[in-house]
Amino acid sequence: MKRLLITICGRAGSKGFKNKNLKTFCGKPLVYYSLSAAMLFAAQHPELQIDFALNTDSPELAKLVEEKYPEVVFLPRSEALGGDKVPKMAVYQDSLARMEEKTGAPYDALMDLDITSPLRTAQDIENAFAKKAKRPDLDLVFSVTEARRNPWFNMVKVVDDHVEQVIQSEFTGRQQAPEVYDVNASIYVFKRDFLANNTDGMLWRGKIGVSVMMDTGIIDIDSEADYLLMEAIAAHLYAHYPAFAQVQENIRG
Repeated sequence: MKRLLITICGRAGSKGFKNKNLKTFCGKPLVYYSLSAAMLFAAQHPELQIDFALNTDSPELAKLVEEKYPEVVFLPRSEALGGDKVPKMAVYQDSLARMEEKTGAPYDALMDLDITSPLRTAQDIENAFAKKAKRPDLDLVFSVTEARRNPWFNMVKVVDDHVEQVIQSEFTGRQQAPEVYDVNASIYVFKRDFLANNTDGMLWRGKIGVSVMMDTGIIDIDSEADYLLMEAIAAHLYAHYPAFAQVQENIRG
């Protein structure tokens, strides 16, 4: 793998949490955490041609990024891609096509880092990238956390006037059930051709691998309550886990 595109994608506004992509998190703009982790990762890979792109319809977000990270290419998002029902894969495809047109060469992979997942380390990015680099057969690697509940063992669904197991089984202990993970939407690493050729916005069409993050990484910011909880968790992580503190300390002042 020689050429990698790292994208940051964010819509203006939010139904769940107004202007969440413009929020300040633990004293720093939220988007800077993803950019800081990306820059730490890039510094460890001088052998790669890494380009950075911001795909957004928010002039405020674009200005915020340009102020401290001018190397990030601003890709103004069209109105057609601005709705909350637009599959995010369409935005990734738009970013890929426009950056390949700008640079005049195809990328080997696209990596997306979600703005609302600031509790991500440079090593988390490295792990996802390394998994994809070692497994050319995989179309996509995304980040996950270990699930605290298992649909074969201790999860239920409502059926008429009662509940039943999500998946019927005879397991008497969680350890007997298949291993499951929570998809946390923090990191995606796409094989270029799989992404470019997708026609329906579904991630599940390809062969997928996972990269496991610390379980606090399941939380992302989609409400005021999420935001306050994550700040409290972040304070603990920054005080006790150097890899998390490194990301905050690396944010450009």
